[in-house]
Amino acid sequence: MTRPRVLAFILAGGRGERLHPLTRDRSKPAVPFGGKYRIVDFVLSNFVNSEIYGLYVLVQYKAQSLIEHLRNAWRLGGLSDHFVITVPPKMRRGETWYQGTADAVYQNLNLLRDFRPDIVAVFGADHIYRMDIGQMLTFHLDREADVTVAALPVSIEHAPAFGIIERAPDGRVTGFEEKPVRPVPIPGDPARALSSMGNYLFNREVLVEALMEDAQRSTDHDFGRTIIPTLVPRLGVYAYSFLDNRVPGVHTYEEAGYWRDVGTIAAYWQANMDLLGAAPRLNLDNPQWPILTSAFPGPSARVIEGQVDDVLIGEGSRIEGAVVRHSIIGRGVRVESGATIDESLVMDHTIVRAGARIRRAVVDRYNIIEHGIQIGYDPDEDARRYTLDPSGIVVLARGTTRF
Repeated sequence: MTRPRVLAFILAGGRGERLHPLTRDRSKPAVPFGGKYRIVDFVLSNFVNSEIYGLYVLVQYKAQSLIEHLRNAWRLGGLSDHFVITVPPKMRRGETWYQGTADAVYQNLNLLRDFRPDIVAVFGADHIYRMDIGQMLTFHLDREADVTVAALPVSIEHAPAFGIIERAPDGRVTGFEEKPVRPVPIPGDPARALSSMGNYLFNREVLVEALMEDAQRSTDHDFGRTIIPTLVPRLGVYAYSFLDNRVPGVHTYEEAGYWRDVGTIAAYWQANMDLLGAAPRLNLDNPQWPILTSAFPGPSARVIEGQVDDVLIGEGSRIEGAVVRHSIIGRGVRVESGATIDESLVMDHTIVRAGARIRRAVVDRYNIIEHGIQIGYDPDEDARRYTLDPSGIVVLARGTTRF
């Protein structure tokens, strides 16, 4: 069977308000992750590794950081249908920004018509996961589906935060409700519900017709709230189980179906911690399914002396006689003698001066932690000087000093 022509719209306009202050100056997909990546790198890597190369990234709020990252990191050249192109709101349909996820694609239907795909992928840009999208595409084609929704079980307690799917044994979706107050559990599994991951495959004509109809109505213009619930009774909408997805190179100790919505400081910090240890829940050391990002124009990392235990260290960083435990150090970071860092993220181009102590914190880029400063040891002082998340994680906003 000839593989269909696929075009992807990556929805990257999220404000990320619950990640403040990390999103004070950037959108959620542009937030650094794992010492060298941006959150958006995960969905883009999934498409490229799946050999799907026509990628439009729809941006909106505080987009400059994301635009610069995409320009530096994502250049697919040589062929006309191999590209990662940033698309800001063009206001083709009126003097408004995108009014919802569906409106974002609707305002760019000209791009779809020019590319002439058979299948259109609409994926979010702000989750941490690995996925072979080709397997979801095969599922879609085998069932002759009109729409396919990627689905994952979640606990019934967390289900009200997601779009919840009711599914027949053959995978056909029989019900869909966005963020229900009383989510319907999976049959025979009252502790869990089946959630949408916000990733969709549409037959081209189905998507165009649905968006054109939705644009004429007063709705939220959102895929989860309006488009999918409207299509379920009328067309062949199927749920693809993410737990069935198999990515090459994954170790047996890794969490099956690893997928995280890093929309809060606590979830973001924990997902970073999931990369650590001898048997991490998500091991990014996988040459068969690499997460791609921008190159770093600097030297290798150096540990001059000190105690370094279970740490990811980015390129160009230098640890000089410090103690660093169970942490992630970004690129171009300098940690001076006598400093201590525990269970923390220290992002690019930060300096931690001698004698400073950091515990259970997220330090954004370009900060200088002065000699003797203690972060994560006195909640009252942390709340006065920084952002203290209800989870107890201390967050330092992006610094202003470049060196």
